[in-house]
Amino acid sequence: MRDVCWRCRRPRPVCYCALLPSLPTRTRVVLLQHPRERRVGIGTARMTHLALPNSELHEGVIFEEDARIVALASDPTTAVLFPGGDADPAGGPPVRSLIVVDGTWWQAKKMLALNPRLASVRRIGVTPRAPGNYRIRREPRPECLATVEAVASALAALEEEPARFDAMLRAFEFMVDRQIAFQATSDAPRRRRRAQAASPLSPLRPYLAAPSRVVLVDGGANSGWPAGAGAGGPPGAGAAAAEGPAGADAAGPRSELVHLVACRPSGEGFEAFLRPRRPLGPSVAHQLEVPEHRLLDGEEAGAALARFRAFVGHDGVLGAWGSFTADLLAQEGLGRPPSLDLRDLCARHLRRRPGGVASGARALLAGDPAPRGSGRAGRTLGWLEVVLARLLDLAGEEEVAARGAA
Repeated sequence: MRDVCWRCRRPRPVCYCALLPSLPTRTRVVLLQHPRERRVGIGTARMTHLALPNSELHEGVIFEEDARIVALASDPTTAVLFPGGDADPAGGPPVRSLIVVDGTWWQAKKMLALNPRLASVRRIGVTPRAPGNYRIRREPRPECLATVEAVASALAALEEEPARFDAMLRAFEFMVDRQIAFQATSDAPRRRRRAQAASPLSPLRPYLAAPSRVVLVDGGANSGWPAGAGAGGPPGAGAAAAEGPAGADAAGPRSELVHLVACRPSGEGFEAFLRPRRPLGPSVAHQLEVPEHRLLDGEEAGAALARFRAFVGHDGVLGAWGSFTADLLAQEGLGRPPSLDLRDLCARHLRRRPGGVASGARALLAGDPAPRGSGRAGRTLGWLEVVLARLLDLAGEEEVAARGAA
């Protein structure tokens, strides 16, 4: 077992605690860390928290019922650090609390989309004085710095002390340099990368002999978008919106599941309209491409989800495009059943981002789909069906090739 530092939670040879400063601040920094990011050893949210005594670190995706975050979001002196804003405190009330969403670019966008209170809070951003130093992770845009870099830049602007917060970056630079040095001298990471490249579809192998265990699923959300929230667009419709303006991960404020479709490769299908528990967003029916009365006259959410649980069964595995629908189901209390992210599998096979589900299917040279339910979700389910069939074929070919090589 590796000897791990209890404070930074890094192996002792790469512990950075000796380089961490303790920097008092007027600004309260509140870090909201996506659960997946917590498992990333080279993440910097904990490093930021340890360097700032006046900071908090919370883990989660949805904070709508969190009393602390609700109170902060209602305070006009709170701001959210996010690319695309202005870090000049003269642009509004003085910033006393700075909420920082910690995750990958798409995780951060999704967390804001799933938290309408956060989405309505004033946003500030930073303009990097120099390119980010996060050389061990790829960032999608120049302004997407590591969390510790972004917080240091924001505090330098907000507290008008440009040089003082550079001390936060010493531990970060040490971590980056040690990681690069380790990769240069170790064969383990390269072996893992070669194994992944040789078998990108290995997660599908357990289902080659039992494809009906996979339950393809897509959902639509009731999302009200208050004026001026700046949340990025109209209500989302799960992967069904991936080809449209909302985007596959655009679950809007006050998101709740109102349309759910599912099917198995064997042909069994499921569909439910869940009666909205909140006022129906003005364009939700249009976005989901279903009659409004089907939503308003839908069944009670608990009954619909009970039917869905029975349809999935005890050994079913959900297959979806991204995690939008899984997030909606988790919000509704379904928990996190085993799942396959077909978008991720498609990307691993193509070695590039596939775009929306229809684009991914075309890139895979999958067959033509037939709708498997109503509206956009039903059309998306059809695309998911041909994507899964194609990926299973490819996984089967990989397995045959691997057996031949052995």
